[in-house]
Amino acid sequence: MSFATGRVAGRWARAGGAVAGVWPVASAVLVAVVLLVGTRGAAASQPTARPLDLLADALLVACSLVLALRARHPSAVLIVSTALVLVFLALGYPFGPLFLAPLVALCSAVLAGHRRVPYTTTALAVLGLAAVHMLRNPGALPLAGTAAWVAALVAVIAACEGWRARRERILQADAAREEAALRKRSDERLRIAQELHDVLGHHVSLINVQAGVALYLMDDDPEQARTALTAIKQSSRDLLREMRATLGVLRGVDAAPPHHPVPGLADLQELVGDACAAGLAVRVEVEGPAVELPPGVDRAAYRIVQEALTNTRRHSGAATATVRLRYTADELTVRVDDDGGGTRPTRGAMHGAVDVDDGVSGDAGGSGVAGMRERAQSLGGTSRIGPRPDGGFRVEVRLPLPGGRRVAGGGPGIGERVG
Repeated sequence: MSFATGRVAGRWARAGGAVAGVWPVASAVLVAVVLLVGTRGAAASQPTARPLDLLADALLVACSLVLALRARHPSAVLIVSTALVLVFLALGYPFGPLFLAPLVALCSAVLAGHRRVPYTTTALAVLGLAAVHMLRNPGALPLAGTAAWVAALVAVIAACEGWRARRERILQADAAREEAALRKRSDERLRIAQELHDVLGHHVSLINVQAGVALYLMDDDPEQARTALTAIKQSSRDLLREMRATLGVLRGVDAAPPHHPVPGLADLQELVGDACAAGLAVRVEVEGPAVELPPGVDRAAYRIVQEALTNTRRHSGAATATVRLRYTADELTVRVDDDGGGTRPTRGAMHGAVDVDDGVSGDAGGSGVAGMRERAQSLGGTSRIGPRPDGGFRVEVRLPLPGGRRVAGGGPGIGERVG
């Protein structure tokens, strides 16, 4: 049984706990009353039967009250109640509604999932009833209604089996729904973790670079230091905005429409502008007419470019990078190349940007690369990430476009420079 199935079953058990504590006893008392009253009424039409006495009442009460334990010991209760009924009849007492007690015990045992003991006990009870009838009526054939009794018992057992199967199907359906909800919440947490990694990596890297510029130029070029501080302010504001939108999912506030649009390729120019401000010359090339992307693909493509440019700034020492977007009818290819042989930004690059070590390891197999691969896989795409044969580093991701539609006017031409 899975974890979710166990939880659902536990709730069923707790929900029925109060009823389970009262109903078995109440039903046992009710059956006892029915047997005592009904058997006395039936005795009036059976003058040859043994008169009811204290022993008869004790047997009727015993086979009824034992039903109070059927929730914990269904098979044992069925055996005991059936045996007491057979003893009652073997002693010559009259027939009556006394079969009600074993019938209730039989239903409880079958609903509890027991089969071998209830079926065996029922078969032996039918044979025992026939034997008692022959003992009480020597030379007579077994009960003429034996076939009818057997048919009735089979019908009752079939109904109980059907009810038990239906209850199990409901339980399994509830468990499946809960497992699906758990998987959905887990996937959402992973998505949020990826978003936070990308947002933090991009903006904190920019802030780090611009802070280094401001410190380096504070005395020699206060105006440029002011520009760097303004860029830090803008990056920190963007970071807070994106973190608020992302963490809102965890706080449950995303039931309402978001206050800010989810980042996509429409924001690529701003992203590239941030990278250029940090000293990395970026060129954007678009091939093929643009199509209207599904939201998930649009967001994933943007985050992949963002993570690739962030890793380029942090680890590669590249001076330039090229972002290529290739649209086809059924696929979007995102490729980010850097030269990998350029030097880190110097004062002569981007108005005095300086080499700033952000303290992050240059391991290309970090969580950023894994995150890009996972984004592609989650959308049914593929990824190729690693060093280029002619130097530098390449991130290439292919994302399928189910039902992509062309946008009037197409996208930017090949070789368009953005930033």
